[in-house]
Amino acid sequence: MLGRLVLLLLQIAGGYFLGNIAMGYIPVPGNLSLFAFAVVVSVIIYLIGVVASQIVKDVGMPSTNALSSALVLALIFALVWTFVPPLVPDIPWSKVPARWAVLIGAVLGYFAKR
Repeated sequence: MLGRLVLLLLQIAGGYFLGNIAMGYIPVPGNLSLFAFAVVVSVIIYLIGVVASQIVKDVGMPSTNALSSALVLALIFALVWTFVPPLVPDIPWSKVPARWAVLIGAVLGYFAKR
């Protein structure tokens, strides 16, 4: 249980900071940058899970299904945060920054298939 909590915290911190660093090297204009961020963050979260499975005792090795579900859910969150708030501006969850939403989607997708 503690190992999964450590993994969750590592994935959130590493995904956000390493994702922003990696996006500095990938020139993507406009709204497409959120989708590129979703792909980058999903791969980083998966790689953190692979490394953590070797270090932390209670964490098992993730399968490729964990990567695909993290990628799909992150892309779904990117779609929702790109297209829904302009249509319905009164939704309270639209106040969450888009990059945080994509990061949360990727982490939820990773843990959904574990």
